[in-house]
Amino acid sequence: MNLRRRLYVAAVVLLVVVSASVAGYRLLGGLSVTFLQALYMAIITLAGVGYSEIVDTSHNPELRIFNIFVVLVGVTLMVYVFSAVTAFLVEGELTNFFWRRKMQKRISNLTNHHIICGLGTTGRHAVEELHKTGTPYVVIESHEDNINKFREHAGEDYKEMLYVIGDATDEEILEQAGVDRAKGMIAGLAADKDNLVITVMVRQSNPAIRIVARCTDQKFSERMLKAGANSTVSPNRIGGLRLASELVRPHVVSFLDLMLKEQSRTLRIEDIEIGATSPWTGSALQALNMRSKYNLLVLAVKTAEGKESRFRANPPDDFKLELGSVVVVMGDVNDIRRARHDAAHDKTTAVVAV
Repeated sequence: MNLRRRLYVAAVVLLVVVSASVAGYRLLGGLSVTFLQALYMAIITLAGVGYSEIVDTSHNPELRIFNIFVVLVGVTLMVYVFSAVTAFLVEGELTNFFWRRKMQKRISNLTNHHIICGLGTTGRHAVEELHKTGTPYVVIESHEDNINKFREHAGEDYKEMLYVIGDATDEEILEQAGVDRAKGMIAGLAADKDNLVITVMVRQSNPAIRIVARCTDQKFSERMLKAGANSTVSPNRIGGLRLASELVRPHVVSFLDLMLKEQSRTLRIEDIEIGATSPWTGSALQALNMRSKYNLLVLAVKTAEGKESRFRANPPDDFKLELGSVVVVMGDVNDIRRARHDAAHDKTTAVVAV
């Protein structure tokens, strides 16, 4: 039994014993015993403070026998209560309680964050990537021991990691993680059925959220996509592709690994969306000076053509961006974040198309 549950049990038992003692003193003591007198008698007897009896038991054998039982129960109960409270304070549960309240308040203030369901062998790698790139996130994990083990292994950088303890298939837990305000979610539990349930619930709560679900069985992949997932990822398939890539293109794999594992820089391949208010709409890539201004390499541009979209790899300098275009770039995440901000907000970056 954990410390918090022990404390709850002790409080409930104490309340029951006090109530029973008050009722007994009033019933056996007669009409002259008031509620306050009975309560006072119960408290001093259970606490064993040794004050004089406010309810006279000297001429009432039944009341005196009842008082003996109250004393015996009180001694045992108070030892249990004091031990539970002491353990709660000494082992840091009180500190954890206030930390959880503070953490939940921080989660309540988050918007456009990402939710990772499950901190298992898959989820922990997703958390590390989001943390390295400075992406706000909240973890949902059913066992706090997994959270503690992860933070011990990952180091001090994850000391302030935001998380919610509970079942990710529970609607209330998803609400605590801010699913209605989140931008994206990873359903990374071990069971495909659980990830399918999460996908359905999250899509109903937030129609605009991007959902990526872990899937080991191909038949569940189709169900998840129909249920509202934007994409599914099979660890087995990814592992097979990685094995083949290590075999036929080892240098490329080494370069990609360097991007993910290098600690001094966070070199990544990411995308920049051209929204309705973007000053980059109608601008040519050459005029944006992506290389000189942001130190970014443009790898491809995704263009929207009617209901279909396609990627233009290695686009020419005179390629013009349109509303809905997505620019795929490679560079440091800080430079990408700066370019993404300018593409969305900074009107001074607007240039004339050439």
